[in-house]
Amino acid sequence: MDWTKQIGRYAIVMLLQVLLFNQLQLFGVCHPYIYVMCLLMMPITLPHSVDMVIGAVVGLIMDVFCNSLGIHMSACILLMFLRPYILGVIINDKERLTEQINQQTIGLVPLLKYAAILVAVHHLMVFALGAWSWYHIGFILIETLVSSVLTLVVLLGYNALRYR
Repeated sequence: MDWTKQIGRYAIVMLLQVLLFNQLQLFGVCHPYIYVMCLLMMPITLPHSVDMVIGAVVGLIMDVFCNSLGIHMSACILLMFLRPYILGVIINDKERLTEQINQQTIGLVPLLKYAAILVAVHHLMVFALGAWSWYHIGFILIETLVSSVLTLVVLLGYNALRYR
């Protein structure tokens, strides 16, 4: 694996998030966070502790640019904590031997399940912590659903373009 290409790709995604997608708020309920794609596509073979540190750093970068006081960092750490367990349930041992997670290596349906669960958890955490109350649970759930769907569409579109 070429780490320089991987880091460059992640830097571009983070810049797109900060410069474009953070400015996009459709109908007040849709806030796509495409930067989670960087975390979802991390190699499977990395140690769990390294995953957690990478999640913390990515979340911290987003918090700095979004002025969100640790919300993204905590959501990214939760995502990276749950990631190996979700992978263990969704993909089999043969697929675990591949280093990359994409449509070609694990298939479309497992990729969609994996991404949908983790994106929904991440978004729910971000919006729940941002609201700082369960009083608006209906709005939080709508925001999570709509934003998760848009994030998944972008993620699957990127995956289709990159691995075609």
